[in-house]
Amino acid sequence: MSTKQNLNVAIIQADLKWEDSVANRSLFSKKIAALSDSVELIVLPEMFTTGFSMNAGNLAEETEGETLLWMKEQAKLKDAAITGSVIITENGEFYNRLFFVFPDETVQKYDKRHTFTLANEDKTYTAGTERLIVNYKGWKICPLICYDLRFPVWARNTEDYDLLIYVANWPQKRVAAWDALLKARAIENMSFCIGVNRVGEDGDGFVYNGHSAIYDCLGEILTQQNTENEFAKEITLDKTHLENTRNQLKFLQDRDEFRLI
Repeated sequence: MSTKQNLNVAIIQADLKWEDSVANRSLFSKKIAALSDSVELIVLPEMFTTGFSMNAGNLAEETEGETLLWMKEQAKLKDAAITGSVIITENGEFYNRLFFVFPDETVQKYDKRHTFTLANEDKTYTAGTERLIVNYKGWKICPLICYDLRFPVWARNTEDYDLLIYVANWPQKRVAAWDALLKARAIENMSFCIGVNRVGEDGDGFVYNGHSAIYDCLGEILTQQNTENEFAKEITLDKTHLENTRNQLKFLQDRDEFRLI
């Protein structure tokens, strides 16, 4: 696949309908249809069909379930990649699984590594063990999920990826950490960094105020800061800016050499 210097990205921040996959797929179908034809990558929140629910026994889908089929349909219709996480069951286990679906309906997956113990996610969902690096239009993309944001070693840019993505249901009470850590991950990894959160109140009474954002490799915000309502925003990422900044500053060349055991 040839390298494309500009990547047109859309982030969609929405008020999710609690544990209602049909309603949420309908909601996002309308929001995706309203995006411009130039969009090439669409990023949705964590558990975008249900909200952040521990009711996996009733909500989980098979890998080739309705939501993945819907994602394939949307990717094909829009001729754009689409990513977000879904509750999946596989071999008797439950996963908070991110799908990255290409326009040709090819799929890559990432299972959330850091399950959120404060909400007992670790007691419901099996943690993933492998990170995913997606190659799309010549861009190397590392998609992660929510609580992963608090663990910088897991996001460490040893592959020289160009874009780091976090899909999330990150509550309002800790949104200051969300803002700070997204910016930090962009700076320390010299990468574009996207964070897509939800808004509204979930069925467990937790309130979310969004703050979805895109940062460049110097930590400069490229979207309107601290937006707390539903929105869909399209931004063009410039790989030339990224490459020029890395070549000038060379910070990644000075990273420590160590590996996780």
